[in-house]
Amino acid sequence: MSPRTFSLRAPAAPLLVLALTLPVSASSAQKLDRNKEPAVSKSPTLHVPKWTKTKLANGADLIVVEKHDLPLVAFNLDFVGGAANYEPAGKLGLAQFTGQMLSEGTKTRTADQLSDAQQLLGTSINASVGQEGGTIRFTSLSDKFEPALALLTDMMLNSTFPDSALERIRGRTLVALTQQKDQPNSIAQSVFAKVTYGDAHPYGRVVNENTVKAITRADIVSFASSYFKPGRAVITVSGDIDPKSAKAIVERALAAWPQGGERPSWAYGPVPAPKTREIYLVDKPKAAQSVFAFGTPGPSRGTPDYYPIAVMNHILGGLFQSRLNHDIREVKGYSYGVRSGFAFGHGPGAFQAGGSIVSAKTDSALIGFQTHFKGVQGAMPFTDNEVKQGKESLIQSLPSRFASVNGTAAAISSIYTQDLPETFFQDYANNINAVTKDDLTRAAKQYIDWDHMNLIIVGDRATIEAPLKATGIAPIQPMDVEGKPVVVP
Repeated sequence: MSPRTFSLRAPAAPLLVLALTLPVSASSAQKLDRNKEPAVSKSPTLHVPKWTKTKLANGADLIVVEKHDLPLVAFNLDFVGGAANYEPAGKLGLAQFTGQMLSEGTKTRTADQLSDAQQLLGTSINASVGQEGGTIRFTSLSDKFEPALALLTDMMLNSTFPDSALERIRGRTLVALTQQKDQPNSIAQSVFAKVTYGDAHPYGRVVNENTVKAITRADIVSFASSYFKPGRAVITVSGDIDPKSAKAIVERALAAWPQGGERPSWAYGPVPAPKTREIYLVDKPKAAQSVFAFGTPGPSRGTPDYYPIAVMNHILGGLFQSRLNHDIREVKGYSYGVRSGFAFGHGPGAFQAGGSIVSAKTDSALIGFQTHFKGVQGAMPFTDNEVKQGKESLIQSLPSRFASVNGTAAAISSIYTQDLPETFFQDYANNINAVTKDDLTRAAKQYIDWDHMNLIIVGDRATIEAPLKATGIAPIQPMDVEGKPVVVP
């Protein structure tokens, strides 16, 4: 096509004139009555799709969810267990490196050829290994599903893990670790993990320069060989495909994947004994903001109090209109945003609350957090409106999880990777609505342990230490960026 065939500028003026001279429709000419509250739109309806669950010959679970509205298929290969279960304490970062290196070349393809093959198929294969699970996934057009899956299989079973790629990833990681030592949010999270769980617990271990430097190519080869096993795999296929065809394609693609692998027991051992509430202050000279990371070890995802905790936390710090954010951001203007949440791991995932606070209001914000932690425990009773809003927000957010093939695959897969009831999504609304105000108060008293709260604050010590001490809320222990106590002269 000749460049003269089109122009970005020539039509602009005629189109503008046309837009200005078009007649206004009767409906758009109606005046908006700003004295009348707009009608509430209809709540989204939850449609949980049906699925089939079978096992492959090698022992992997296969879940197929049909969704034929678009010619797309999402493929999730999830592994139960991750770095917290299988990574040696002296080589933290090994699991992460292994996931990243699956795209660095196989026995028959270079990294560039893998990238080119994905582009030709119109897909992107992503692999990662996190703390308690790993995944390799892609989304493709229906007619490209089989070749895309063959490419994924090649990456998983035939990766060569070249030394050059390892050194590039290692160098990039070391630079990132150096940068994180100057980032208050990263510092706060690292110190929070160490203070809350300690080095002996997997949740308290933090990747550092020494562990990254200790990783060898042989370590990665060994980890990949032992980790990517069908016995701990949950395969979810969601989209424009039927169960019979999906199983046949997956069986063919993974025929060379031998049996083996077990799921972890999640026996992490005990967390450190609760300590009296203390402020762990990390100095960030001349910082304009202080970063808060407050919390304690929490319950596992399997707790019977999951629903009361979910509603209670939504009101406390989950919603934008939550008590914490409304007070500290909207009313007082101390922050651009604060929140709270529960990690809900297979082990004792943390309760954590925090955000960035303007330095001059660090002490006042700390008092505000104390007020709201005590408030949900009974000092400030939950109102009917809060409970209604919290429940409706949780329930109405659920339908969006099934809006795409990717979301559907992730949602259904989570049932099996997190050991949830198969009717979890169908029962969700009823379980949330069954929560009472008494349940909320009880959950807050049990799981928001203010008396033993770890209060990590990263900020300008010269400016904020004296005001923090004056609150009388907790003694102050200065810490360095690695979570080690600093001896004050």
